[in-house]
Amino acid sequence: MARAKYLVIGGGPGGATAGKILAEGGADVTILERSFSKPKPCGGAIPPLVVSEFGVPTEIIDCQMKYTTIYSPTNRSTDIAVLGSKPTDHDYIGMVRREVFDNYLRQQAAKAGATVIEAKVNSIEVTPQGVKATYTEKGQEKKIEADAVIGADGAYSIVAKAVGAPRIQQAVAMQYRIRLPESQMSEWRERAELYLGSEVSPDFYGWIFPKHDHVSVGVGAGPENSTRVRAYLDNLVKRAGTKLSDGAIYATEAHALPMFRQKQVAYDRALLVGDAAGMVVNTSGEGIYWAMKSGKIAAETLLKYEFAPTAANLKEYQKRWNKQYGSMYRFLDKLQEVYYGSNRNFEVFTAMCRDVDVQRLTFDSYLHKEMAKLPLTSGLRILGKMAFNFTRWSIPALKPKPEVRQLVAEV
Repeated sequence: MARAKYLVIGGGPGGATAGKILAEGGADVTILERSFSKPKPCGGAIPPLVVSEFGVPTEIIDCQMKYTTIYSPTNRSTDIAVLGSKPTDHDYIGMVRREVFDNYLRQQAAKAGATVIEAKVNSIEVTPQGVKATYTEKGQEKKIEADAVIGADGAYSIVAKAVGAPRIQQAVAMQYRIRLPESQMSEWRERAELYLGSEVSPDFYGWIFPKHDHVSVGVGAGPENSTRVRAYLDNLVKRAGTKLSDGAIYATEAHALPMFRQKQVAYDRALLVGDAAGMVVNTSGEGIYWAMKSGKIAAETLLKYEFAPTAANLKEYQKRWNKQYGSMYRFLDKLQEVYYGSNRNFEVFTAMCRDVDVQRLTFDSYLHKEMAKLPLTSGLRILGKMAFNFTRWSIPALKPKPEVRQLVAEV
């Protein structure tokens, strides 16, 4: 019996990972990626699991970030070492450039046997009988048919639209790539900075992340604030002050991020992964690992039900995802509700990040993608400390005085 033919729309981390696993499983796989040369704007943070689980070589990683500083709206700083409860030599946050990282993953998919094509998808139709799509490659329109499709095509997924998935709200992230003199760049190799405050972003945070030969300086803004995202970004640059003053902006990039996860990601002959499925962590904007992991589980599910890719069978993908990560996503959603949305909440968040147990809980979850457990006494102590800080920052007479900082205007 002939093997199934699969189409993967999108050749980023999720699509390339899915394509590689499908090809390794012996399937006939075609990956359509709109551009091999235009990098997706992205903070580019990955956990070490990307190396150990997916076999990505450390040479692909520009920097191993081991320290970070968080600045509150009143410029109170919290210095944090990237360490889990049981520190290892692999406790770091990797920093990658998407143009390097994504191309490597596509090359690996091609080596496994997938056909990888640079092309714009024009249309796609998913029916109980199969999948049909048209695409433009080097100016020529072509057609392709497949037994099933994986939508790994981002926040504005054409596959999601084809299967009738609802349009979900989008946030916007914008970043500058800033090249610094080597004397300054050397100071960033193992560290990053996060900035909180309504003039930088009422919804998320601002970041300065180290890369190969530059720093990525960016912010995120929710739907209601997306038109002001560049002003927020310029405020971040001003707030960083002399740390960036000798640098030169050589690229400006922006992209959409899904705000919510799709309730349904498995359909007859179609699966959604990564941003197309809304699998972005709202508290951090992290999406690379989740795209790769969802691509892996989706591909494994398709291979299992190769000759019966019905919605009922493919729903196993969604069940596996929810069983493994549902509680973590729900917890992080609640965390965002508690600590984001106002300068008071940001101040409390910064204060709580000084707690060693909070730091270890955070990095255990980030580094290993598991819900870390704390002793009951530690949990109660953290809750008490949180209540104290919310009270402190809610009563004007109790608020600490602002520290000296370079003021920027509210947007």
